[in-house]
Amino acid sequence: MVSTGAAYAFCERLAREHYENFPVASILLPRRMRPHIAAIYAFARTADDFADEPGRDPHERLRLLDDFEARLHALASGHGVAPDDNIFVALRDTIERCHLPVQLLSDLLSAFRQDVLVDRYETWADVDDYCRRSANPVGRLVLKVAGVHSEAADRASDAVCTALQLANFWQDFGRDWTNGRLYVPLEEMRRHGASEKDLDATAMPDSWRSTMRACVSRTHELFARGRPVADHVTGRLRLELRATWLGGVRILEKIEALGYDTLHRRPKLGARDAAGIITGMARW
Repeated sequence: MVSTGAAYAFCERLAREHYENFPVASILLPRRMRPHIAAIYAFARTADDFADEPGRDPHERLRLLDDFEARLHALASGHGVAPDDNIFVALRDTIERCHLPVQLLSDLLSAFRQDVLVDRYETWADVDDYCRRSANPVGRLVLKVAGVHSEAADRASDAVCTALQLANFWQDFGRDWTNGRLYVPLEEMRRHGASEKDLDATAMPDSWRSTMRACVSRTHELFARGRPVADHVTGRLRLELRATWLGGVRILEKIEALGYDTLHRRPKLGARDAAGIITGMARW
């Protein structure tokens, strides 16, 4: 039987090994929050891997996600978890201590399941609904772990998290296209006369540059709407949220500097960007 402490240690190791854009291992996070954020991350990262693992049969991916959903609802209904299940032992403790709504975790699983089944989006409303379940729960969970219970904070967090998800889509545009996924809504493509067949060209067509410019502009608006989220927290977490916001905006700026051509080049944050983010945090 695994102890709660050992389960958290497992989740924190997983977080350090797979750290991406989620504020897991950051030294800016208050120490008391780190185990709980790591437990949430371990749950989300593992489920996301089920959905995205190359070569795995889609039916098997869905089966694994269904199993995760069943274990989550068993935990929520008081039936307990397997004594050697590190992720759910830690997650149960985090849910109880931080009073987390299980629906937010279930929403994440819903989005991961959608990743298996859907590779095109007709409208912005469809994309927004996906982000509502794939990204926004993360911000709300972080706020709740921090003890913040405010509708205004949740709204600002939703805007930032959707913006971060969209920025990641535009950053990974070429990679997603290679894997058969397209997150740009078809309605936006039609508005600019862009088509999928044009993506096989050696250079980014003007119709697609115009499409991506519109996508980036929409994402900037969301970042602007969500900027006040950092004002709803204090201390180290405020710095963490500022850094996250600035990093997302910087990705958009790098996409703009590439002439919106992320089909052939993927922008990444480097040391100079990190220095700029630190300066931006100080000037916030």
